[in-house]
Amino acid sequence: MAQNKIVVLGAGYGGVRTAKKLAKKYKKNNDVEITLIDKNPYHTLMTELHEVAGGRVHPESVQVELCKIFGKTKVKVVTDYIENVDTDKKVIKTTHGEYAYDYLVVGTGSEPAFFGVPGVKENGFTLWSFEDALKIRHHIEEMFEKASLERNEAKRKEMLTFIVAGSGFTGIEMAGELLEWKTRLAREYNVDENEVTLKVVEAMGTILNMLDRKQADKAEKYMVKHGMEILKNSPIVEVNENNIKLKDGQIINTRTLIWTCGIQANQEAKEYGLDTARAGRLQANEYMQAVGKEDVFVVGDIAYFEEEEGKGTPQIVEAAVQTADTVVKNIVASIEKKEMQKFAGKYHGFMVSIGGRYCVANLMGFKLSGFFAMIMKHLVNIHYLFEVNDVHAIYSYLQHEFFTMEDRRSVMRGHLSSKANRLWLVPLRVFIGSLWLIEGIKKLIGESVWEKMWDAGSIKGFFNAITIGSDSWTKAGNVKMPFTWLQDATSGASAAAGAETATEWAKPIISEVPGWYAAIMQFMMPNPEVAVWFQRIVVLMEIGMGLCLIAGLFTFIFSAVSAGMVVNFILCAMAGWDILWYFFGSIALMGGAGRTFGLDYYIMPWITRLADNFWHGKKVPMYKKAQ
Repeated sequence: MAQNKIVVLGAGYGGVRTAKKLAKKYKKNNDVEITLIDKNPYHTLMTELHEVAGGRVHPESVQVELCKIFGKTKVKVVTDYIENVDTDKKVIKTTHGEYAYDYLVVGTGSEPAFFGVPGVKENGFTLWSFEDALKIRHHIEEMFEKASLERNEAKRKEMLTFIVAGSGFTGIEMAGELLEWKTRLAREYNVDENEVTLKVVEAMGTILNMLDRKQADKAEKYMVKHGMEILKNSPIVEVNENNIKLKDGQIINTRTLIWTCGIQANQEAKEYGLDTARAGRLQANEYMQAVGKEDVFVVGDIAYFEEEEGKGTPQIVEAAVQTADTVVKNIVASIEKKEMQKFAGKYHGFMVSIGGRYCVANLMGFKLSGFFAMIMKHLVNIHYLFEVNDVHAIYSYLQHEFFTMEDRRSVMRGHLSSKANRLWLVPLRVFIGSLWLIEGIKKLIGESVWEKMWDAGSIKGFFNAITIGSDSWTKAGNVKMPFTWLQDATSGASAAAGAETATEWAKPIISEVPGWYAAIMQFMMPNPEVAVWFQRIVVLMEIGMGLCLIAGLFTFIFSAVSAGMVVNFILCAMAGWDILWYFFGSIALMGGAGRTFGLDYYIMPWITRLADNFWHGKKVPMYKKAQ
């Protein structure tokens, strides 16, 4: 029987970190028993809940199953509701069990605070759990669905007005998701996007007060530019089913208020018999022990310790992780009878994403915004997930955030997003495009000039050698096609050149042109003059095809042309087995290779919209048709 029983309450950032590190420390020590208790069988990525609520990612993307995190560790995971914590008898009672402990780690987190505003709890939505995120997501979809059928303009406006109360991390990130999501929702439910109203309502005179003013102003400017109305100095004093009332008397009609104005400690913590501090958080000493209980430790949002007078530990992920690290060190120190270490928070900064495409950040003295800030946010998330569940969690994150992202709601827009990721086709597209470009240039200037250029020995000599050679496919009378009727019709010199050229091809796949194909070619090129014009077209096609494939422009069309030209060269008995590279590569490129880091990413949606509007007309909301 274990001599040291450690029970961790809560599978949040602090709880998971604590259990995982203790399990690693005592992996082979049977005297230590670790139990983690949470009402859910998964760890929720709380900082990503806005992505679920805002319809950006699939719900499961913010869940990491506890069985995957602790499956190969000694941690016993218990999915149950905590009913009683007796810190005197050192016993935890759940709905279906009872657990004695020698060391208790409380990491039950926080919950929304309503500050006594009437009607918020009954009529508003909070964003502090997975269930909250799903409720918001489904409610917003429902509002658009109902609005699409509502012909009363006032009621429709009420349904399409969405308000986020609070301008901290959660509020601004939620508002950012709505900014991006509204376009897709309007399209899906056939609603006029111009009728959608988005507002952030803040009681204070500034937003994002955890950032410096310059970064916060950048965020505000970005949001306003994209259609968000920000009401500052506007405390909400009352919330009703169909409206909210501000302190200045203004009434805003809405059926959606997302409340993110503050948090407090999980109210169940009041029953633990421990000292509390501001917002009901559990008072901790410098060793992250609950005051008055040496065998009880506190981690995460619920812990309150002032390193500076009046400033408690911030309720952020980094603080949760660092408090957990301190707790682990001090539980180990207690078990091994060593000196404990004091908590010393070292925070690297703050990051706030506004949708999937924009972010502002203060990191280690650097101020970032836009692309680089968002990349840093992703890297921080990946770093955390690696520590939680290694490469499995990272793979899942990359899938949700990049490779299956819809509506271009990512810092990489839609370049990496595909059911079968097209990123791997980009090198092949550029490679095949380059081969065709080189082949076209060689035919244009002639093989002899091509070789002379590369034998020049200097850059100046290289460029001086560039000219249209006598063996160019574009020269009048210079027939390169190995068809008998063309060779017989040319002069002796041209015939000799043609015959010489014919012998230069690699050993062809087929030894002679099939009769039926020869008949087609003779119809298309009945004489040398037409054949030269045909050759010129081939040169232009190869060069144009190469450039377009490299640039990713009309990739499907030119990939099909590429495959067709390969077939043509084979049937003309002009190509060896090595040309099959072009054929199969071209077939692969037809899977949308130009939509990743190619011009098709921009051009094809535009052409699709034009074609759709041309054939079907521009969509008009149903309620407008009825007017």
